[in-house]
Amino acid sequence: MGIFSRLKIGFGMARRSARVLRAHPKLLTFPLLGALSGLAFFLTLFGSLFATGPIFQEPGPALFAALFVAYLVETFVASFFTAALIAATRTAFQGDEPSIRGALATAWQHKWPLLAWSVVAATVGVLIKAIEGEDNLVAQIAAAVFAVAWSLMTYFIVPVIVFRDPSVREMFSESARTFKETWGESIGAMGAIDIVSFVLVVAGGLLGGATYLVFGGLGTAGLVVTVAIGGTAILLGFLVGKTLSGIAKTALYLYATEDTAPEYFEDMDFGGLGGDDSAASSSGLSGAMGGSGRGRI
Repeated sequence: MGIFSRLKIGFGMARRSARVLRAHPKLLTFPLLGALSGLAFFLTLFGSLFATGPIFQEPGPALFAALFVAYLVETFVASFFTAALIAATRTAFQGDEPSIRGALATAWQHKWPLLAWSVVAATVGVLIKAIEGEDNLVAQIAAAVFAVAWSLMTYFIVPVIVFRDPSVREMFSESARTFKETWGESIGAMGAIDIVSFVLVVAGGLLGGATYLVFGGLGTAGLVVTVAIGGTAILLGFLVGKTLSGIAKTALYLYATEDTAPEYFEDMDFGGLGGDDSAASSSGLSGAMGGSGRGRI
């Protein structure tokens, strides 16, 4: 299966994820809460770094400790609200109306596995950053390659935590196994949704530019209107992309682990799951649709 075939599948997943979002727009709440929480944390962090400035000018223990804290909180906040999004998406797939409070409560029930994952991710992030800082091209390339492999291996970490309640070791092995079985569709979905997100954000920027052309002559008031309209459009594009990604990831994970296409994805052709090397065939997934999932993309 070539790259264009994978992107075709990815755009198919993006369209079906958009159907879920149109039916349940409250799903946008979770990426929004995650973004606001992350922003509040980083404003606090950078304010502290600015106040203590000189000790962070050179690489050293203090800088790496600050990076560790930043990565830890960033990962936990993002993972927590992604877990809530995934829980709410599962509810939508079951034909029920998602509850924001209920989804957040589900995420909170998994706070310790999410924290354990965040600690590991922060540690790896600091190590990668330290290697990238070396004056050695080979080390920098190795760090970049490892960073990509790490992000792919941990692609399904949060769904595993939400649906399996695993040990630390199991969360990594289960995520890697699931990605191996769905790597073609996962990469296609990531690529397609990234393209959709980019287009939406660019459209928001163009809307902001058009707003400035119309209201720019109003001086400060025109600038405020431009920032308000353009900024809102860009933020909405970002939130839509994050939400579509969470929905598609949940659908892929549920199909890969339960052999059943969730609601809104019943006509999706998951038959090529795993790519040409047929990792799916070894896991018995290729016939899971029972003939009903061979619909068009």
